[in-house]
Amino acid sequence: MGKTSLRQLTAAAAICAGLGQPVAAGSPEGQILHAELLPGWQTEDGTYMAGLRLNLAPGWKTYWRAPGDAGIPPRFDWSGSQNLVGVQVHWPAPKVFISNGMRTIGYDSQVVLPVELTPAKPGEPIALRAHMELGVCHDICMPMDLRLDSALPTEGRGWQQEPIRAALDARPVSAEQAHVGQVRCEVEPIADGLRLTAKIDMPTLGPDEAAVFELPDPSIWVSEAQTARQGMRVVARADLVPVTGQPFALDRSSVRITVLGEERAVDIRGCAGN
Repeated sequence: MGKTSLRQLTAAAAICAGLGQPVAAGSPEGQILHAELLPGWQTEDGTYMAGLRLNLAPGWKTYWRAPGDAGIPPRFDWSGSQNLVGVQVHWPAPKVFISNGMRTIGYDSQVVLPVELTPAKPGEPIALRAHMELGVCHDICMPMDLRLDSALPTEGRGWQQEPIRAALDARPVSAEQAHVGQVRCEVEPIADGLRLTAKIDMPTLGPDEAAVFELPDPSIWVSEAQTARQGMRVVARADLVPVTGQPFALDRSSVRITVLGEERAVDIRGCAGN
């Protein structure tokens, strides 16, 4: 892609989406991203479930919440909304991409992100005004701004709700559902932080399994995990480097591990010590 196309893409990188109103961004040669906020339903807990559908042009991808070293993490700002006290994005299981020897984690083609909204005053409308920063990549990588402005709740019809329900079903399964056994973490200090090794007793998820570590503190850099299978055990190792560049106390119960495979993905919350 030439310099002219890059400038055109960058100029078109700010887009807005309202409820049920698809929008697009890209160069005159072709759109690279279509976004649409899908109406959903009110849950039994009093929250409202909606969905953000992203359609990407062939060859383009966007990223999961933990995108890998070469990816661009998505960022959300919901502070402009009214009657909103909580938001939870329910991430469908992502894919693993290898390009130029680097691993990234995300989605291509199309993804629906279910978004669960908690109102401050249940039963009253939510004025959703949000700002989302996305990274999209092909031969080049670039940021995009997505702005959401909608009045909720609006009950969607069945055909509008189905993509949201399918995306919820596509989330990583729990450790219990995947018949995960013992999960133990070994921690050792390194010059600028910690090295974390997780040993996870679990059935195989197919070839090319990959583990991803996440911590509550986003300022701690987490390296790509080296993952290997030893019989009925997955062994994954990563370095954790805080901004201080020194070893630190790690709460093992706060570690989140996602094991990705061709057949499914597994979400593991916390691990025991030595």
